[in-house]
Amino acid sequence: MKKKREYQSSELVKSFAKLYGFEDKLLALQVKDFLKNYLDEAFFKEIESVNLNEKILEIRIKSPLFRNDFRMKKSFFLKKFQEEFGTDQFMDVYVL
Repeated sequence: MKKKREYQSSELVKSFAKLYGFEDKLLALQVKDFLKNYLDEAFFKEIESVNLNEKILEIRIKSPLFRNDFRMKKSFFLKKFQEEFGTDQFMDVYVL
């Protein structure tokens, strides 16, 4: 008899992401989900996109006021992301 393996959906998604080179995009989506839970709804709606390029997290924010506020708290958020996802995942955060 063959032994069936059971995978959790998150493990399966991670393995496909690694196989096809989408690890950075998957991590960026996890960061965006983290921000959705961490920030209030009005501030989260101003986030246009979250991308990860060569360990630099790029967060694009629509509102100049919120963008400036996020830039002032950049080191705080970088530390939060490193605590949540690992220190080797992010080198810097760019707020665009």
